[in-house]
Amino acid sequence: MNIETSKQLFERAQQSIPGGVNSPVRAFKSVGGTPLFIGRAKGAYLYDADGNKYIDYIASWGPMILGHAYEPLVKAIQEQAVYSTSYGAPTELEIKMAELIKSMAPNVDLIRMVSSGTEACMSALRVARGFTGRNKFIKFEGCYHGHADAFLVKAGSGVATLNIQTIPGVTAGVANDTLTCAYNDLAAVEKLVEENKGEIAAIIVEPVAGNMGCILPAPGFLEGIRKICDAENIIFIFDEVMTGFRLAPGGAQEKLGIDADLVTYGKVIGGGLPVGAFGGKKHIMQMVAPLGNVYQAGTLSGNPIAMIAGYTLLSILKEQPQLLQQLDDKTAYLKNGLDKELAASGTPYIINHFGSMLSVHFSGHPVTDFASAASANNELFKKYFHAMLNRGVYLPPSAFESWFLNNALSYDDLDNTIKATAESLKEIL
Repeated sequence: MNIETSKQLFERAQQSIPGGVNSPVRAFKSVGGTPLFIGRAKGAYLYDADGNKYIDYIASWGPMILGHAYEPLVKAIQEQAVYSTSYGAPTELEIKMAELIKSMAPNVDLIRMVSSGTEACMSALRVARGFTGRNKFIKFEGCYHGHADAFLVKAGSGVATLNIQTIPGVTAGVANDTLTCAYNDLAAVEKLVEENKGEIAAIIVEPVAGNMGCILPAPGFLEGIRKICDAENIIFIFDEVMTGFRLAPGGAQEKLGIDADLVTYGKVIGGGLPVGAFGGKKHIMQMVAPLGNVYQAGTLSGNPIAMIAGYTLLSILKEQPQLLQQLDDKTAYLKNGLDKELAASGTPYIINHFGSMLSVHFSGHPVTDFASAASANNELFKKYFHAMLNRGVYLPPSAFESWFLNNALSYDDLDNTIKATAESLKEIL
């Protein structure tokens, strides 16, 4: 049997798919080289088309929080699939999923299932605009809320990876309604609100940013935004597509003790299937059709395969919260090991870490926003990425992405990653 290599598959893919990939960061443009084509995954490991095994620090960009091909999840999907993959009609599973999310997440009275994080954020913004009767909103440079037009202004992540800051196809009118300022700059938020008095519908934020590396909110930053929103009748939206059900059973709201008006979810709530959701306080969510006049619809929203996957995974995380603590402990262990090796190398570096999210920046200054992330030595990161890849460690192929750990990682895996870092630094410095 003729088995194609990753290089051959990439060449073939480029004949049918733009850039050979269905999501830009996968193309390895930020780090160079040929992207790996994955054949299978199990637990903490990826296996590529060339037969190589890698310790995985992407976890499908977050959802595989308990590891790949997690047995209870696979079994639940298999059992549900025999009843059909979609009906286009309501099911009890959708109710159970909504009830489970409400039982775990603060400030979620009503929730609508969708099919992606982009759709969730786009819909939440529409609801905020419908509720307030205003059009403008504030987002933060380097925060990525999906690829809907309004969010692609200074969007970090894949946009930053490809060095695209002006997006063809996004109209000036849309861009004019998108107000941006630096993450962690509360004074800039206050200034924008004052300059656009009575015109701002929402402020949307990644409570722990994951699209310019892992960036932590400064003390008082989110609390200050909450006060501004209360004073100005602005809807405060937490984009928890990455952090939801990863940082805590109730997500960043629970972990940080900050109440949001609307919350968006994705990643973990689908266990690797394409799922998103937006929800929040009842008096706001009542605007959503068919209850209200803010229209949103989706043929495959709440489909039974996605619902059983999400329900199974969230149920396990709710019933066994120690799993998240175990994952946090492993991440802290990895951080401490990386710290030791990076410090010994003598190169300037910063490790940002929160819960089971982590990022390494080759910088001599704190990385607190997009500008400081972009000013790091990202050429050195490219060398680090490939040196680690050559040692069987698969990191996010961009300096602007958070690492996502999964609980299938063993301490041996972590030790091997730390050892690989020591060897890589000796090679590239």
